[in-house]
Amino acid sequence: MTDCQSAGVVAAPNVARACAASGDVQPITQIDFARAGIVTPQMAAVAAAEGREPEAIRAAVAAGRIAIPANIHHASLAPAGVGSTLEGVPLSTKVNVNLGISGDLADEALEWEKVDVALELGADAIMDLSNSGKTRAFRRALVEKSPAMIGTVPMYDAIGYLEKALIAITPEDFLEVVRAHAEDGVDFVTIHAGMNRRVIESFKETGRLTNIVSRGGSLIFAWMEATGRENPFYEYYDEVLAILHEHDVCISIGDAMRPGSGYDATDAGQIAELIEIGKLTRRAWDAGVQVMVEGPGHMALDEIAANMKLEKRLCHQAPFYVLGPLVTDIAPGYDHITAAIGGAIAASSGADFLCYVTPAEHLRLPNANDVREGLVATKIAAHAADIAKGVPGARDRDNRMSDARRRVAWDEMFELSLDPARARAVFESAPPSTEGTCTMCGKMCAMKTVNDIMDGLVVDLDAE
Repeated sequence: MTDCQSAGVVAAPNVARACAASGDVQPITQIDFARAGIVTPQMAAVAAAEGREPEAIRAAVAAGRIAIPANIHHASLAPAGVGSTLEGVPLSTKVNVNLGISGDLADEALEWEKVDVALELGADAIMDLSNSGKTRAFRRALVEKSPAMIGTVPMYDAIGYLEKALIAITPEDFLEVVRAHAEDGVDFVTIHAGMNRRVIESFKETGRLTNIVSRGGSLIFAWMEATGRENPFYEYYDEVLAILHEHDVCISIGDAMRPGSGYDATDAGQIAELIEIGKLTRRAWDAGVQVMVEGPGHMALDEIAANMKLEKRLCHQAPFYVLGPLVTDIAPGYDHITAAIGGAIAASSGADFLCYVTPAEHLRLPNANDVREGLVATKIAAHAADIAKGVPGARDRDNRMSDARRRVAWDEMFELSLDPARARAVFESAPPSTEGTCTMCGKMCAMKTVNDIMDGLVVDLDAE
């Protein structure tokens, strides 16, 4: 009897094919194991963190409804699930922080400051978007240190890694970079495979106000135009999937045609690519590779909910990972707010994973304080959405905070805050004259007044 037969369950399609050919192939990826009826330690960890039954997590991973990005080489990972159960009960909305070494500001120490802030405030994921020089040492150290899942965009690293001009890079070269990132232990990679020739023709025919704003998408578009060839990640998609399957890397199918302005939202280019991404999603699942789908960046409030439903429909309920969306284009310096507004609506309407936006968006590389501001704003959006869509237990922390406020228990309030250090610092910056209150109301504190009355005390505020 083969190992696959001894499992006594239905294996993932790719595993089943391999077993038929060789009679002795074991599952590798989370989706392989899930389809083989096996609850992995990663699935059990997600179930415990989310307060769900392990079998519910396994079944949703098997169907592609939940992704657990967990590279087999990422030993420090605290696994997190992205998506919802087969019954449609959502997991908590996850939040990602972008950072990475830039050619204009190549300061690795600054990036480690950002990492520390992200981990301190509980980011669920960190994407290393380094795009200058030799970045492999930083990436490997990040994987070694971080309990948060790590994502990358191999396309950003291609020129520095290969030491070639863009036009000289071959499809085989691009695959080499993907393989390097997988071997280094990253848990998910953004691959802009959906922007094929059909999508490009639609974009050229219909036009846009802001053209292509995806950095990876613009590089692939430039390569396609210069070489006259098909998108290499689309043409060699099966080879990409084989690499990702070997190391259990989740593919985050990038939206190269995401709208970069409210004017371009839900246009022909965006939807044409989304249709292609839906097809690529099924192909990845068939290859035993977990999938997340990336979504729009700029969009008016009234289009967000419909876009979330459209992605779920066209991409077969795959977990949806969105940037913002930014709901207005005129707030540079405050785009963490415009993104948090859109993110709250997106997540409450079905998005599973929010990428943060910082105040520096559209202006410069963010510093550590920008990371803090952007991450907290996005965590607020994610948490507000979890309450709205009924994620089990989402309101518990709010209820504990409200109880602490009733009791005027300041230390408990700080501990329950999304950013405890910030909350304590603001409170302590203006000491109140009446003990147990703050300078907003002082001795007229409503909480203290009512507490005293309920305790049978006489409240007699002397006139000043």
